[in-house]
Amino acid sequence: MKRKGSAAWQGDLRTGKGTISTESGALNKLPYGFSTRFGDEKGTNPEELIAAAHASCFSMALSSELIKVGITDPTIATTAIVELKQVSGAFAITASHLDVTVEAKGADRSKLEAAAEAAKTNCPVSKLLRAEVTMTAVFST
Repeated sequence: MKRKGSAAWQGDLRTGKGTISTESGALNKLPYGFSTRFGDEKGTNPEELIAAAHASCFSMALSSELIKVGITDPTIATTAIVELKQVSGAFAITASHLDVTVEAKGADRSKLEAAAEAAKTNCPVSKLLRAEVTMTAVFST
């Protein structure tokens, strides 16, 4: 299975503008630029797209891990925070932190924790990032 995303850019780094699109059409020429990445201008940026991908991938992986331990029909809410910072004079994505809340009535807390750790480690986007992946998990049982 292969999925495509694309970007177009025109101009220099600081004043140029670009658009991001996905094969599915979910994103279609969504604007991005220096000020949407490093400032407050409306539009998107690669880091928030990676964060959304990580959060959604992790949520699906956690659902799968929970099924393996007999926890069915959970409610999972995940936010990923991707960090972009300067390292040795160049920008790098250095970390992704997952905040997850799981509602699973009557579930064993240790099974929830183990499933969350397995999902954090085995989610395909976690593997892709190769960055430090940390997590804060809130479980409602």
